[in-house]
Amino acid sequence: MKVNYFPDTDSLYIDLSERPSAESREISDGVVLDYDHAGNLVGIDIDNASTKVQLDTLVVSKLPATIERTAG
Repeated sequence: MKVNYFPDTDSLYIDLSERPSAESREISDGVVLDYDHAGNLVGIDIDNASTKVQLDTLVVSKLPATIERTAG
């Protein structure tokens, strides 16, 4: 899973899978869910993220994974 914030467009994209998106559905104003060919959720796109999401803190709890931080 990857979480990417793009300040130039104020959008947040959460990659839930490495599978490519085949279909997108807007579920509310500026919130789009991406699905693969099998109908599995693979990503979440949030426009105007700074007004919808608390961007200053990210808490990760009990994930069985390695946490990586990239400069960006």
